Amino acid sequence: MSDTAIDRSCASGAIIESPKRRHTPGEAGLWVFILGDLSMFAFFFGQFVFARGSQPKLFDSSRAELSLFFGAFNTCLLLTGSLFVVWMVQAVRRGERAAARRFLVAGFGTGVWFLVNKALEWGHEISRGLTPISNDFFTYFFAFTGIHAIHVTIGLSVLTYLWRLAARSDFGERDLHTFETGAVYWHLVDLLWIVLFALLYLMA
Repeated sequence: MSDTAIDRSCASGAIIESPKRRHTPGEAGLWVFILGDLSMFAFFFGQFVFARGSQPKLFDSSRAELSLFFGAFNTCLLLTGSLFVVWMVQAVRRGERAAARRFLVAGFGTGVWFLVNKALEWGHEISRGLTPISNDFFTYFFAFTGIHAIHVTIGLSVLTYLWRLAARSDFGERDLHTFETGAVYWHLVDLLWIVLFALLYLMA
């Protein structure tokens, strides 16, 4: 596709990339960060599995103290949020800025709801005397979910930035990369939670 054709597509609102310029969604720097982040979590997940193997009865009894409802509901929230983010990127590609902003607001809402739900879960566990120093399982539980909550908070900041970017009228191909980068980060947050949900709430 020629530069003129690209300019026309941008002028009409849609962002159409040339087949010769297909790319991996997101910036290369973000993928380096993701690989580093996943490597760090993989190391700590390995430590968790090793500790669980050393104290299976303690970990099983502690896991039984968690509310599966909280964990499952939070999983549904993040999966729904990722769906909104996918729709947001599709709307951006079509040049539908208003729709993109609506999907961003919806995704932001699921993230906030996740954090509120997580705070309620922490409060519920602490009120029952289950704290980070109760035993090794709850040390991992609060550490893992706390670090993940920080990732969610960063993700909410990213969605806020994208919402402001979607309000601009001068969309271009570079902006599409920015939206894809933000979406990739949000999906990372989702992926990490799915692994945490399996390890902390389901692994028996």
